[in-house]
Parts: sequence; structure tokens; C-alpha cells
Amino acid sequence: MTTTVAEQIKDTVTTNDVVLFMKGTKSMPQCGFSSRVAGVLNFMGVEFADVNVLADDALRQGIKDYSDWPTVPQLYVKGEFVGGCDIITEMTLSGELDQLLETKSVTFDKAAAEKIREANA
Repeated sequence: MTTTVAEQIKDTVTTNDVVLFMKGTKSMPQCGFSSRVAGVLNFMGVEFADVNVLADDALRQGIKDYSDWPTVPQLYVKGEFVGGCDIITEMTLSGELDQLLETKSVTFDKAAAEKIREANA
């Protein structure tokens, strides 16, 4: 049985609490926007699955269709699309990302999140 790209994506976002569809990997991001979001999550100590869209053209287009969002990176928390780089950056700085992670029972380092805000204040 072959699964469609949409089914693969759905499976990935529902079996992992936090997923980042990105260009490259969390240890080797291949674009600045992916690097920024992965950096925020890593710094905040969020456990997340990274999916390299550059490794698969069907996936690269598929994730845009799945979320109806034109760009990568894309962050999902508990199966829900949260946003791309600009949205994640804004949410981090406003504290909304902390609230979302807390609401969804995702572990993260609150002190690290505060440090990001202090550094960007």
C-alpha cells in the first residue's frame, strides 16, 4: 500500500508533539529562516522532529498544500499548524509561543524563552 504525501505529513504531525518542516535539518539548516526557527526551538529546549523538505520534492510541495501556507519552515504543535518563521519569531518575542507550548503540555525552558525576549527587547 502506498501512502500519499498528505498522509505521510498527517502521520508525522500527529505522532510527534512538535514538528518543524524545514530546509535542511536541525543540526544543519540549509536556509536562514529554517535556521532561525530551529535555533529558537533548540535554545528553548523544545524536543522536536525535523523534516528536511529538500530531501523530497513531493514533500516540499506537499507540505505547502497540506497547510495552505506558501513557505517553509512550517511549525506544527500537537498536529496543529502554528506558522512560519515570521509568525514563530513574533510569537516567541510576545510570549505567545510559551503559552501555546504550555497549553499543549510541551516541555520547554521558560528561562531560555525569557532570555530570547530580553536579547530582543
